Amino acid sequence: MRRYVRVALLCLGCGLCSLLYGSSQLALEQEPGGGKPQARDPAAPVRRQRAGGGRAAGSAGRGEPELPDRCKNLSISYWNSYWMLPSDVCGMNCFWEAAFRYDFMKTQPAEKMHLAVVACGERLEETVTMLKSAIIFSIQPLQFHIFAEGQLHNSFKGILILKDVDSLLYVDTDILFLRPVDDIWSFLKKFNSTQIAAMAPEHEEPRIGWYNRFARHPYYGITGINSGVMLMNMTRIRRKYFKNDMTTARLQWGEILMPLLKKYKLNITWGDQDLLNIMFFHNPESLFVFPCQWNYRPDHCIYGSNCKEAEEKGIFILHGNRGVYHDDKQPTFRAIYEAIKKYSFGDDLVNFLLQPLELELQKTMHTYCGRIYKVFIKQLTKSIRDIYDRRSKGS
Repeated sequence: MRRYVRVALLCLGCGLCSLLYGSSQLALEQEPGGGKPQARDPAAPVRRQRAGGGRAAGSAGRGEPELPDRCKNLSISYWNSYWMLPSDVCGMNCFWEAAFRYDFMKTQPAEKMHLAVVACGERLEETVTMLKSAIIFSIQPLQFHIFAEGQLHNSFKGILILKDVDSLLYVDTDILFLRPVDDIWSFLKKFNSTQIAAMAPEHEEPRIGWYNRFARHPYYGITGINSGVMLMNMTRIRRKYFKNDMTTARLQWGEILMPLLKKYKLNITWGDQDLLNIMFFHNPESLFVFPCQWNYRPDHCIYGSNCKEAEEKGIFILHGNRGVYHDDKQPTFRAIYEAIKKYSFGDDLVNFLLQPLELELQKTMHTYCGRIYKVFIKQLTKSIRDIYDRRSKGS
């Protein structure tokens, strides 16, 4: 029962966001002068944030009488394509953050990025934390697509509903972005004419690989692929006819999934990931493979570091699969999750996120992952520095 209540609350929240956004657009159209927002100094919010100890909004009642007037002037329409997060996670600070980015968007129009996630049962908190990490670092406008049903076939049907979406980044709920979504989104431009999706390998080291040791079905490449972070050109996927091992005829995405599930239902272990491995085994030319630092999991350090790209440049996207955010098996992963979950929008990222996190990570050095904890914050440090550089330039 609790599971259904949470799903209902999530759906209700999404519906409320849509209603607020629609109302705000209507109100904006009714403003004098054609509904155009008044010109504002884009650097002003930053100066106010620094003067106020790093907190931009959400501090009413704490000796900042200018806050109500400032918030009143920020039209809710500045929220634009961002979804409203729960008030206890985001509150007024989210509106400040969106307004700040809207100033940047007005002068440099950017393509909207679409981020999809399936949130079910006990995954609500993880989903909110993932969305927060995406908002903190990303530059271009984000639009979230949240699917509340967790059944395998419904998940795929949900993606097919997005008939007007050209491209989409799908992530599991246990994903944390440590650099802007913009950067993985840029891989779309690197696709060749046959590639329709991008994923990372399931393993870098075959000796500890799962698919090459245990799989009872076809899989991509040497060690398979992991579907926790999947970038998709939806236009190409809808047009693609896939080779398969069920018929000599090629089948489209919507035609192939359920037959594959029926054929391999007794052999698959990891659900949709196994089906994707089967599909790209027969259509390897359709997959773009990105390096392991874009989908970094406990397997990359639990037995010793085996993601060389992360050692060089840091971790870009953290994937805390197998529940490591919520137990003590991998405290390095849990420390990062807890740090982002506790961080409040508007707080100084160095003093309230990076520094406390590094202190916690130093306590995990008794584990293999903890011994290389600096790999976990290398890119995070750069992302935070980039944010302040952009703000100092008034971007």
